[in-house]
Amino acid sequence: MVQVDGQLKTGRDVLIGALLGAEEYGFASAPLVVSGCIMMRVCHLDTCPVGIATQTPALRKKYNGKPEFVETFFEYIAEEVRELLASLGLRSLDEAIGRVDLLDTESAISHWKASGLDLTTVLAQPDVPETMGRRQLRLQDHGLEKALDHQFLDECAPALDGRGPVSMELPISNVDRTVGTLLGSEISRRFGAAGLDDDTISLTFFGSAGQSFGAFVPHGVTMRLYGDANDYFGKGLSGGRLIVRPPLDSPFVAEEQIIAGNVILYGATGGEVFIRGQVGERFCVRNSGATAVVEGVGDHGCEYMTGGLVVVLGPTGRNFAAGMSGGIAYVYDPTRSFGQRVNLELVDVEPLDPSDSFRVRSLVERHGVETESAVAARLLEHWDTDVLEFVKVMPRDYRRILEATRLAEAEGRSVDEAVMVASHG
Repeated sequence: MVQVDGQLKTGRDVLIGALLGAEEYGFASAPLVVSGCIMMRVCHLDTCPVGIATQTPALRKKYNGKPEFVETFFEYIAEEVRELLASLGLRSLDEAIGRVDLLDTESAISHWKASGLDLTTVLAQPDVPETMGRRQLRLQDHGLEKALDHQFLDECAPALDGRGPVSMELPISNVDRTVGTLLGSEISRRFGAAGLDDDTISLTFFGSAGQSFGAFVPHGVTMRLYGDANDYFGKGLSGGRLIVRPPLDSPFVAEEQIIAGNVILYGATGGEVFIRGQVGERFCVRNSGATAVVEGVGDHGCEYMTGGLVVVLGPTGRNFAAGMSGGIAYVYDPTRSFGQRVNLELVDVEPLDPSDSFRVRSLVERHGVETESAVAARLLEHWDTDVLEFVKVMPRDYRRILEATRLAEAEGRSVDEAVMVASHG
């Protein structure tokens, strides 16, 4: 299915997209304006004057949009599409898809703004028989029936039916993608966001995991991997526990090797991850609630993070904490080089206080138990001195919100109101 979007506002825009081959048409700004948006472009400041992009109660009261407004807008779009189709002698939008020959392109190609652009391939008309389809004629086969999850879904039935915990061991290879996601969806359908009790389902895998291992896994599922993992490990993790470590007979030094790929824990909302070894770039991007321990990260670690907790026991790449507005990161920095790699636009780097030290030690201990990490063992052996080598990465706005919440709770005031005041400086 081919989709087109970007400043679509009229039925003519839709039809041009169809003639170029599109089958779906994405609208965003236009229906937003129909709903009342006046394009002030302050969405990120929480000061939207028409009450759309804001959490401030006083501003939200200003919103006067209705679903019927958007419905009417699209009825007008559809009517214009029908009129244009009729003018071209076409009976349906399906007949228009891919009919590049119906486009009058001369004025666009000769326009001075298009000077230097070669649109030949965009406007190409393939030489194919009339019987050849120009649009999607059959559904895409995602191959879900071949997913590894089907090998353990039935075995997990006792846990799903409340008859007790389940534990299994299985081989895995890098063609097995999104392992655990079908199981997680079944749990979420039955039990909602709460999931299951801790370790109700324990799955151990041996081999190389494909992309998105453990994606969206909810609470109650623990997945251990003896091997390595590809990109998007733990994407959208929603309460589950993921542990990855080298095989027991692995000859290399784990903390010196990359054991998992890029964009790990992208958009995670909860759960725990323990990784023995280093990982690639963009670790914990947009993490909003998961806790993770890792032995080294690439560039852009904790990018756009809004919540959760990260402990890095090894080297970090450049641009750490770029756009990090929430959550806390603790980084082991015995070489005092972290200051050159962190992005200080939104965060402060500071020493640990006693409560931080206790928290980090607890996580390092658990990391050692879960992964048999040599790094964890060395740190715990000389903890009184090694803890002094950790630094804390704390977003400034997040600190202000936490302090406002603490004071409001202590004084019996509304936490929501205190947070709103604090968030606006």
